Amino acid sequence: MKNPKLFIGAKRLAQLPPYLFAELDRKKRQAVRSGRDVIDLGVGDPDMATPSLIIQRLRLEAARKETHRYPSYNGLQEFREVIADWFESRFSVPLDPNREVLVLIGSKEGLGHLPWALLDPGETAIIPNPAYPVYENGTLLAGGKPFRIPLLEEDRYLPDLEAIAPNMADAAKLLYLNYPNNPTGAVADADFFQSVVDWAVRYNVVICHDAAYTEIAFNGYRPPSLLSVAGAKKVGVEFHSLSKTFNMTGWRVGFAVGNADVIKALGEIKKNVDSGVFGAVQYAGIEALDHYSELIDDIRMVYQDRRDVLVEGLTRLGWKLHKTEATFYVWARPPVERSSTQLAERLLEETAIAVAPGVGFGTLGEGYIRFSLTNEKSRIEEAVDRIKKVGF
Repeated sequence: MKNPKLFIGAKRLAQLPPYLFAELDRKKRQAVRSGRDVIDLGVGDPDMATPSLIIQRLRLEAARKETHRYPSYNGLQEFREVIADWFESRFSVPLDPNREVLVLIGSKEGLGHLPWALLDPGETAIIPNPAYPVYENGTLLAGGKPFRIPLLEEDRYLPDLEAIAPNMADAAKLLYLNYPNNPTGAVADADFFQSVVDWAVRYNVVICHDAAYTEIAFNGYRPPSLLSVAGAKKVGVEFHSLSKTFNMTGWRVGFAVGNADVIKALGEIKKNVDSGVFGAVQYAGIEALDHYSELIDDIRMVYQDRRDVLVEGLTRLGWKLHKTEATFYVWARPPVERSSTQLAERLLEETAIAVAPGVGFGTLGEGYIRFSLTNEKSRIEEAVDRIKKVGF
């Protein structure tokens, strides 16, 4: 008789990098339980409430029995049409709602599933360093091979694709990009996107552009879409999220748009792993996009005020940073030489401020700290005062 085996998980889980925030999260929870007044500037989760008109639409639709049944795998037809209309209005890019739009359970879900749709085991995806971890983790879980390319401060955190050896470019099937960028706050213009599209066409690489932060931008700046440049639909898909734009992180609704073949492939994966977004939430998404213009400016101004307080405060204290034009993050190098994990631990222990260590986004994030603006302005002012008192 065989000895019973303990459950140890699939081997693919061992490929995932260690979750470097786990110990800091544990210490943050411990500090809160012990009664410390923790200011959380680590998590990218809006603290503001979802606008009331979106909530009211959810309540209305949730009361209808029709929304309680399985939704369409691709998303409600009406929602996809509204997404296409919004996208054309915002970026001047027409979309076919039947072939070029796919509703997602939040953009993270689609970003993580895309390698399953495009990569066979052993095939390569190009991943920025530093970057949102789901790009690499999704690639690894699909059996793909990440090839990391640097995002450097001196290059404004834009990758130099021409520096990739031709044989590696030929081997790649997928390239992840993210502008406005998490964690650095960097932005990209249409000329950069055009150069990326030209490169991708040359090497037959699919571009996956994570555009979750295009609507959180300041001082009149409006980030462009990858799909707005010539030839982008030949090689590109773009992922958008209602989470950041409308304070809807917990609602789990986003969408992918672009190349019809890639959209179809991702849709095939989703048909086999999920049953779509709750219909009432999709109707709430329609409400959000229909009222985009009247909602977004107030949300932007809140983050802009918070950014100004944090950037000006940290600059006075000797931190090295750029005044971000978009996203609700500030990427900063402190005036002390320590690892980013040690710095984050010291901030938590000595000031009760929770932040994200840069190395959690890749090796080239070492030495940086990512601050999130998802806390009240008064709390950010207090955080700056606490940092000043301990002498960073």
